[in-house]
Amino acid sequence: MAVSKDRIDRLAQLEALIPRHAPVEDCPDPGRLVERMGKHYAHHASPAARRRAIQRDLEELVADARIEPVNPGGKPLRYRRLRDDAAGDPYLWDYARRSIENILAAELPAGQLDAVWQRMLEPDSGTGLDASRLRILSDSQRLQPAAIRDGVLADVLEALTRAQTLVIGYRDAADKLTRPVIHPQALLQRGPRVYLFAMKNDEALVRMYALHRITSSALGSEPARQAADFDLDREIHNGNADFGDGTLIGVVLRARGYVASLLRECRLSADQRIEDEDEDSDFELRVTATVPATGQLLRWLLGCGDKVQVIEPAELRTVMAAQTAKAARLYAQRADG
Repeated sequence: MAVSKDRIDRLAQLEALIPRHAPVEDCPDPGRLVERMGKHYAHHASPAARRRAIQRDLEELVADARIEPVNPGGKPLRYRRLRDDAAGDPYLWDYARRSIENILAAELPAGQLDAVWQRMLEPDSGTGLDASRLRILSDSQRLQPAAIRDGVLADVLEALTRAQTLVIGYRDAADKLTRPVIHPQALLQRGPRVYLFAMKNDEALVRMYALHRITSSALGSEPARQAADFDLDREIHNGNADFGDGTLIGVVLRARGYVASLLRECRLSADQRIEDEDEDSDFELRVTATVPATGQLLRWLLGCGDKVQVIEPAELRTVMAAQTAKAARLYAQRADG
């Protein structure tokens, strides 16, 4: 029997609405699914006829081992998807493409990203420079990505794309498990961890949710609310993506060695200014810049060791002194102490 393209598309969309990893209470039943797939069953005259039609489709997906009932014998039955088709998932492909673009943007000179990206999409566009002759290395110690449960990233990307709510299980840093309905706003990967900006339940406050702390996920049935004044670029620029408060500070540093060479070639900020230190100074440069007050800034300064000295602001200098003193005391102890 020939199967129409409309039917194939309908079954694919129905399957996509059923979560891969979710507790039983978050798995949809036929009534909920027919609400979300209404236009595909609108030609049926009555609600009962639409429900019977979607039940036949669900039974076909069960027979094809694409979904399964999670409460056999229950009334109503609830369903869970059995497989992930990551290779064909458009949301994961978008995420991969954006990740590659961000990596290239950080490594390539301005203005070359679009041309390089288009060239990458062309078949057989390589030059023959394989891994034995071309490598790109991180300038910092790379950590392994935080483990994200199967299906969570795909559900988050789909909820963002469709502007739809997401029902999650979330275990916070204090090991407390909650099950909020969240309203996704934007996704951010920062180093090896991925964070979702979202509002919880009826709140207006936009919070950050670490994807590796999400224990379960399922698309909700309601449209996601949009925060009135949320802007991802502003959040990043203000340092909020690094758990800062958005405060910009003017820093004055003294630099020497590899850090002095680095800051001559790669600015700390757009308004960075450099002056040579006096000849009798232990340092080569005095650097002035305006930067967000973030943990990332502190980690970078501490990582520079004795190649950087913070002059201003006084609060940052005090923190640096305290942190380096702690490190000195730690290394003054016996390793087995």
